Amino acid sequence: MPVKKGDKVKVEYTGTLEDGTVFDSSEKHGEPLEFEVGAGQMIKGFDDAVVDMEKGDEKEITLKPADAYGDPNPQLIQKVPKDKLPEGADLKAGMQLAMALPNGQQIPATITEIGDTEVTIDINHPLAGKTLNFKVKVVDVS
Repeated sequence: MPVKKGDKVKVEYTGTLEDGTVFDSSEKHGEPLEFEVGAGQMIKGFDDAVVDMEKGDEKEITLKPADAYGDPNPQLIQKVPKDKLPEGADLKAGMQLAMALPNGQQIPATITEIGDTEVTIDINHPLAGKTLNFKVKVVDVS
């Protein structure tokens, strides 16, 4: 039976960037990824790709930013006074920090620049603006 919205699926996958760098895989997590198709738990392109696949099917997909994590939003790049960051931290460009939102949720932020009194942080998703490639295999449908 083909996968349809509302089905729970388990998939094995490997996600790579255009240069072939692996950024994530089910193997890395030690088990298949399980999600409900069409429930918004996955990026749109990945979610859409499993529809009509069947148990045992394999597929390679390429997702443009619009179907993955979107394009970087310039409003999510901000300057923060150094004294608002953890004291004594050895700050470096490229370093990731966990930023707390008012609701308590934590999101990753990447330091892009360090000035004398301010640090520039980017809270766009690290994969925003990137084309993503996936190898996907449906291992279970329920």
